[in-house]
This record gives sequence, C-alpha cells and structure tokens, in this order.
Amino acid sequence: MVRLEFDPNPPGNRVWLVMGLAVLAAIALSSLIFWSYGVPPVTAYLTLFKGTLANPAGIAESFRRAIPLLLIGAGLSLAFRSQFFNIGAEGQLLLGASAATGVALFIPLPAELKLVTMFLAGFLAGGAYALIAALLKSRLGVNEILSTLMLNYIAVYIVQFLVNGPWKGRSLMGFAYTEQFPAAATLPVIGGTLIHWPTLLLGVLLALFLQLILNRSTIGYELRVVGENLEAARYAGINIGRTVLMVAMLSGGLAGLAGVGEAAGIHKRLLDPAQISLGYGFTAIIVAWLARGNPALTIFTALLMGLIFAGGDVMKLNLQMPFRVVDVFSGLLLMFLIGSEPLARYRLKFGRRA
Repeated sequence: MVRLEFDPNPPGNRVWLVMGLAVLAAIALSSLIFWSYGVPPVTAYLTLFKGTLANPAGIAESFRRAIPLLLIGAGLSLAFRSQFFNIGAEGQLLLGASAATGVALFIPLPAELKLVTMFLAGFLAGGAYALIAALLKSRLGVNEILSTLMLNYIAVYIVQFLVNGPWKGRSLMGFAYTEQFPAAATLPVIGGTLIHWPTLLLGVLLALFLQLILNRSTIGYELRVVGENLEAARYAGINIGRTVLMVAMLSGGLAGLAGVGEAAGIHKRLLDPAQISLGYGFTAIIVAWLARGNPALTIFTALLMGLIFAGGDVMKLNLQMPFRVVDVFSGLLLMFLIGSEPLARYRLKFGRRA
C-alpha cells in the first residue's frame, strides 16, 4: 500500500527537486504562451540565450537588472524567514528613490558626503515605510500582506505628485521628472555598461552579512525561532513585536537602497514610478522564494531573474513580443513555486498503516 505522509522536516534534496520541477513546469507552460504569439518555443529560448548569456552586452544588462533584485531579495528572504510577508518592496523602493532625490537636489552637502547621505536617506525612508505595516501587524493584528500591498499604491501617488508638482524640473516643460542630479550625486558605472558597481558591491556584501547574522548571532536565532514556531518563541521569552519591527526595517531599508541605486546610477533623476522600477519589488519575491530564506543565495537567484528581465528586452526587439511576457513568466514561476511548496512536505510511504 502506498500513501502520502506529512514530513515536518523535509530533506534538502527533496525540497530542491520539487523546486526544480516547479521551474520546469513554469517553462513548459510559458512555451504555450510563445506558441500563442506564433513563436516556436525553441526559437524563443534560443533567442533569449543568444541575446543574454552568449552576448557581452546581454550579460552586462543581466547584472544591471540583478542589482535591485539582489538588494530587495536579500531583505525579503530575511522577512519571509521570520514570517513577515512584505509585499510592499515596490513602494519602499520608490520612497528610497524619492528620499535620495531630495538629498541630491535640495540639501547642500560636501561632494564627498552626498552619495553616503543619499543611501542613508534611502534606507531610512524605505525602512520607515515598511514599519507602518509592521506596527499595524504588531499593535492591531492587521495582515501585513494587505497593508504592504496597499502601501505600494500610496507610494506611486506620492512619486507622481512630486514629479508632476513641486519637484518637476523647470527646464523640462511637459515632462514628468525632476532636474538631473549633480555629478557628486551620481553613481559610477562600469565602462560601456549601466552596471553601477558600488550598489552591486553593496548588495553582495549585505547579502553575505545578513546570512552571517541569520546563522551566527542571537538576533538570527530569535528570527528563526519566530519564523518556525511563534509559541516556542513566546515560551523562550523572545520579543516577537521587536523582531517583526526589525525585519520590516531591514527589508524595507534594503528596498530603499535599491531605489537609490536606480535613481542615482541609472536615471540620474526621479521619474514616473513606472520608469523607476519595472516591477523589481514584485519580482524580488521570487528571488527570495528561490533562495529559501537564505540571503546569501539571493546573489545567484537575483542573477537568474536578472537574466529573465534582460531576456524580455531581447524577445521584445528580436521577436516583436511584448516585454510584459516577462511578467507572465514570473507570475507562472511564483505560482508553481508556491503551489509546489506543500508537495515538498509530504513523502511516499510504502506498507500498511501502523
């Protein structure tokens, strides 16, 4: 007799196998979408490969797109590990970009302090915005999925107000964006690319640091216990409210840093929200989910999703497919990953029931 039996501690090889099958299922279903556009799936995937991994410019673009995904994904992996489901990284990114713009354009500072202050302001703005949802959860029991999701829309309207109103560039009549940042407020890039390397380096270092904190510190231990068993955390005397506030501040702050990187490294100004972020806050959820709550692994999962983002541009130009096909694939990937999660926690059992 064969039956399914719940396994509260599934082995890692089974978890990764189920995740791999989920990714393959998303790829297979995406093939049907390519067919619906009249593009053979083999042609689509070959075009994606040639335009990204087989092309130096495509590799550079993949790294460029991976930078905000790495910063946001590292923070979200920590938040998800502690069962704080922050879906508001998109809004936190926008608030971080706005705070950095305020420093760049309106606060007189020595040139050597400009970028440092912009990153600090971006971190505090993104973190403070996430704290709203954390306070609502810890004080009033409001579901953070709903509150962070709704806060995204408020952030969009705040940025739209700024770029169409008080911060609109005086020399840019008819266009909704600010004046260009001064040279001291822009990030250097690797020659011939848009890779703003200081933000990339910061993302890698923060991902490794958060992994170290998670595995080798008292704070990390408390965070893991809160995520795995709230009753055990209460019994151990862990301050759950403080832990929620801490991970909200960190995950929101890292999203804010991503916003600083996009504003100071790519656009050199604040623009309409749809131009500042191409959905990085939502795609980073997949980055964090693939990393299984390990910030260090987001270094690799962010590159994977950065490759998919860059591939969207390639398919748009070479195959005349809409760029939003990337959103479809990302949505399918997230759906299969979440849907397959319970499967990893069951095992086949042979023999008679005891």
